[in-house]
Amino acid sequence: MMKSSRFRALLFPLLLAAAFSFTAAPCGAAQPLLQEGKKSVFQRVVTHPGAKLYAGPEAGAAAVRESIPTFTALYIYDRQGDRLQVGAGSDKADGWIDKALVTEWPQAITMVLTDRTGREPVLFFRNHDGLEQACRADDLKGLLAGYRKELASGKELPADYPVIATEPAASAVAEKNFYLLPVLSIDDQFYGQHGPRLIEVASIDPGIGEAGAEANAGGGAKSPAAADFRTGFAFVIDTTISMKPYIDETLRLVQGLYDELEKSPYADKMAFAVVAFRSSTKRTPGLGYTAKIICDFTSVKDRKRLEEALKQVDEATVSSHGINEDAFAGVKAAVDGLSWQDYGSRVMLMITDAGPLGAGDPDSSTGFSPEGLADYLKTNRIYLTALHVKNPRTAQNQPYAAEAYRTLTRQSDNQASYIPIDAATPAKGAKAFESAARVLAQSYGKVLAATAEGKLLAPSRISAPKAKLSPEEEARRIAESTGYAMQLQFFGNRKGSTAPQVVDAWIADADLAKLAANPGDAPVLAVEPAVLLTKGQLSNLYKQLKLLLAGSEQAFLNGDADLFGQILSAAAQMSRDPNQFSLHPDRNLAENGLLDEVLADLPYKSVIGSMTRKDWEDMSTGQRDAFVRRIKGLLARYEAYDKDASHWESFGATNPNDRVYRVPLSMLP
Repeated sequence: MMKSSRFRALLFPLLLAAAFSFTAAPCGAAQPLLQEGKKSVFQRVVTHPGAKLYAGPEAGAAAVRESIPTFTALYIYDRQGDRLQVGAGSDKADGWIDKALVTEWPQAITMVLTDRTGREPVLFFRNHDGLEQACRADDLKGLLAGYRKELASGKELPADYPVIATEPAASAVAEKNFYLLPVLSIDDQFYGQHGPRLIEVASIDPGIGEAGAEANAGGGAKSPAAADFRTGFAFVIDTTISMKPYIDETLRLVQGLYDELEKSPYADKMAFAVVAFRSSTKRTPGLGYTAKIICDFTSVKDRKRLEEALKQVDEATVSSHGINEDAFAGVKAAVDGLSWQDYGSRVMLMITDAGPLGAGDPDSSTGFSPEGLADYLKTNRIYLTALHVKNPRTAQNQPYAAEAYRTLTRQSDNQASYIPIDAATPAKGAKAFESAARVLAQSYGKVLAATAEGKLLAPSRISAPKAKLSPEEEARRIAESTGYAMQLQFFGNRKGSTAPQVVDAWIADADLAKLAANPGDAPVLAVEPAVLLTKGQLSNLYKQLKLLLAGSEQAFLNGDADLFGQILSAAAQMSRDPNQFSLHPDRNLAENGLLDEVLADLPYKSVIGSMTRKDWEDMSTGQRDAFVRRIKGLLARYEAYDKDASHWESFGATNPNDRVYRVPLSMLP
């Protein structure tokens, strides 16, 4: 296991080293110290509040910088007595810092709390032994309940109590409170047996405290107005040939929902919008459009505007060039073009009988993969449900479409917001669509009413079904689970809820309560890994992948192992030390025989980082083509990250390239 030192202070944003310039003292060593047993992985630390930079290691040395931003990542160049020689870069040391005011941190991975669509809040254990003993307990369910009861009591707990903190129970962390859970060490003893990983973390919320408040004022994600819970419900409709019954049913459904809302005291709290999509107009100009906003969000008082707009919508008069349509274009147009900023509850319902044009398809207008678009929706806190019309005409394509839409809508509890619609006849399909969509909208209406009254609904009790659910039951399950998560976020935003402030703790990366209740089921993740990247680092990764893919399709077909090594090298360096990749984006670790040690001890690995060369060599032509498409999908996602002005955190940095973004590890190569 990797070791970490202990500290008792708030930490501040990771990777400010690129933004932080010292008044340099005379430096000695040309490169940082290596981690034990490594040839290329440097020792690094992060700073605590009150840290200063000194001209030398001796106690009387002059301070060359009176204040170092908390949680600045620095390299270690030398160790003498109670001080370390450190530098913001790996090319020179800048001065000396007190050893007691830093924590050693061996890689760049941090954890992110998953949406609470059904899981229990994360418990933070005092030490490794306490968490390990809990995982081995005969009555884990009862033990966890006891811990939660004691924490909720508000009374002072014994100094040796096993649990020291919990994720907020009745809310989620407020969106404006950017937090970090840097990974310090990991224990895999239960992993692979339907058990969790045990992770040592610090929990940091730079939004707390004077320094954090000042830094957060410099930018970051803006949460919806916390004073009013409103629901934006967007229909995203396939309007190609054969979809006429569903277009007509959408109009009737919207009219009926408006009729119901007019009787509700919360009529002005829910609004509907409609977006239509078809396919590539370059391939088939007669389609008229690829994606089109029919009407932005409209409440009851303006219902005529949406109803009139819907009456003008019709199915295409010509067939698309292929069996798949550009469904992702419709979803992305809805994300980008509708007025979501006015709504704390954001819901999207897509209806189609075709599969999507995916990443790497030359006719896709977005270039997104299902995973990339899912991340795009998650970043914008929009919950999508896909209604997949299964008619005899598309039978051959249905397995592909179903898998794509399940991936697109998969929730953190391992279930997907995917509803298959039996459409043996158009009339049967339209009726099933109307029924499921109505239940979905009405269920979200109940969430809205409860939230307006200040009531937190219980999480969905409908778990992974042993028997197939009807479309109506599936719609109700989806609305209950996602509605609960949206409520938690709303209450968290309103209260300004923060992540626990702990110096050093152990957590399980999966929901222990779910494991206790269903020991044979796949773990429900409570946290997911991410890497905090600066704009500059993301730009360098984008450029290198672009270069690697230029003309690489043929290399994939010919089994080019060097290409695999280069992509694996980039992914590994991003997870281990993004700053080194940023300084040397052209460096191929595989060529130098150093790749294994960069990958070694990483607590989590990306998709390519988990592959072996044999896996690569055994890939079929189709699998390699899919891999190329995946890389292209990542490039499309990186372009979207770059344009996403609202989710880059500045923490006071003035250079745009020094802003940081939590990039999910799943979005690295």
